[in-house]
Amino acid sequence: MCVLGIACPTPAQELNCTVSINTEKVEGSNKQVFATLKTSIEEYMNHNRWTNMAYAEQEKIECSMLLIVNSVADNIYSCEMTLQSRRPVYGTTYTTPLINFVDPNFTFAYQEYDRLDYQQSQFTTNLTAMLAYYCYLIIGHDQDSFQRLGGTPYFRICEDIVNTCQSAGMETAEQKGWQAFNSNRNRYALINNLLDEAFRKYRNYYYEYHRLGLDEMAGNVANGRARIAEGMPVLKEAYRSRPATYVINTFLDAKADELADIFSHGTDKEKKTVYEILTDIDPTRQATYDRINQ
Repeated sequence: MCVLGIACPTPAQELNCTVSINTEKVEGSNKQVFATLKTSIEEYMNHNRWTNMAYAEQEKIECSMLLIVNSVADNIYSCEMTLQSRRPVYGTTYTTPLINFVDPNFTFAYQEYDRLDYQQSQFTTNLTAMLAYYCYLIIGHDQDSFQRLGGTPYFRICEDIVNTCQSAGMETAEQKGWQAFNSNRNRYALINNLLDEAFRKYRNYYYEYHRLGLDEMAGNVANGRARIAEGMPVLKEAYRSRPATYVINTFLDAKADELADIFSHGTDKEKKTVYEILTDIDPTRQATYDRINQ
């Protein structure tokens, strides 16, 4: 982002999002409508200005969205959506994953050439609301990785979208994901975790992981790795206090492979500490964490 006193290029939008749509489960459907939908979603996410920050073209947040269409009936699209975002690590060509999130309830009404418009604090359609929610979720995670609690204003907007959608009149299938009682692993639960004071330590660690850990590795790998290891008990503390915590699950969904790669080169003490914590709080991925000790 531009610094005061330095000439800046014309501000660009915040996101560079590529959209893919898998229609293998609905082979008899009109394929052209999916091409139109893909273009509309990309334009919506990439051409809107979501913040008042100035982003240079090379600073756009790289992200991707995959829709797996499970069914289409009466213009209601029932999909599973996978969202990924990443950011560059200072002084390297490596990009670190920030989000690797699956939404199994990405359901919306759509007719070809529907205009996708978003108005903050006002419900228009479930599709535009979900896309806006995820745009701000991406930006919030990106900002949290550069500044302590820097994503809070954008997570607050996500919370506003959740509240608006909870009171909006929409089809029952579209309500899933917004409601508190549907699941502890949905859009409501994630933003509720991120804004909960109980997880402030986790969000501070999220900043330290990226700025004081990964971004320091170009200059000193050992110091950066040690900083990441030192903060790892925060994940265990959050998990132990609330075992169903979604935000810790989403962190590990994005970071499991990266953590295994980082600590496969760690000291014996780091390997022991990190391996024990990760296999305790995330036992389903033990095979991934076993790489630490190989």
